[in-house]
Amino acid sequence: MIAYFQRYHHMLLSAFAEHLVLVLTVLLISTVLAALICYLLLVTGKGTHAVVQICSVIYSIPSLALFSLMIPVTGLGRKTAIIVLVAYNQYLLIRNFMTGLEGVDPKILEAGTGMGMSRMQLITRVQLPLALPSILAGLRLAIIATTSMGTIAATINAGGLGEVLLTGLGSRNLMKIGWGMILSIIIALSADVSLRAAESRLQKKMGKQ
Repeated sequence: MIAYFQRYHHMLLSAFAEHLVLVLTVLLISTVLAALICYLLLVTGKGTHAVVQICSVIYSIPSLALFSLMIPVTGLGRKTAIIVLVAYNQYLLIRNFMTGLEGVDPKILEAGTGMGMSRMQLITRVQLPLALPSILAGLRLAIIATTSMGTIAATINAGGLGEVLLTGLGSRNLMKIGWGMILSIIIALSADVSLRAAESRLQKKMGKQ
């Protein structure tokens, strides 16, 4: 394994970097979109169940099928992969975000309202801090899902570690398959550890306040 990495490290690290950029890009877009949708749901006070159900239907569609549906519209490549992966992530993010945000004790919200807080202040100063564990859980799930499904995106020329795995499977190269798996796991585990550390620091900071 080590000898193979030493020989082909340029190819492996290039694929790793491509995959990492894909995951980060998808996660950024997914999080911003999910946050906007959740804000609208909180402001209107309705529609959460319907939105989650729609997102769950999209999430249940096999990734290859959804890629195939999008190719005639957006073509082959990373653009299609990003659109599909962002769509998949909405179920994981919105479900967890809203579970945390709507799970805040109504009495706490009433107290905030009584203190003169606006709707935005209630969301940012009360609901978001209390919903943090659920929000970070959603982000962790989204990262793992994006990392794994991003490998399938290699079938539509999106590059990344999926290309390493596909070519390894095609040539029955166990070393190539092994390194593709290892590098994918590194991305998912690194993100998970980083988010858990961030959650721990934020909880300690909130506990001191």
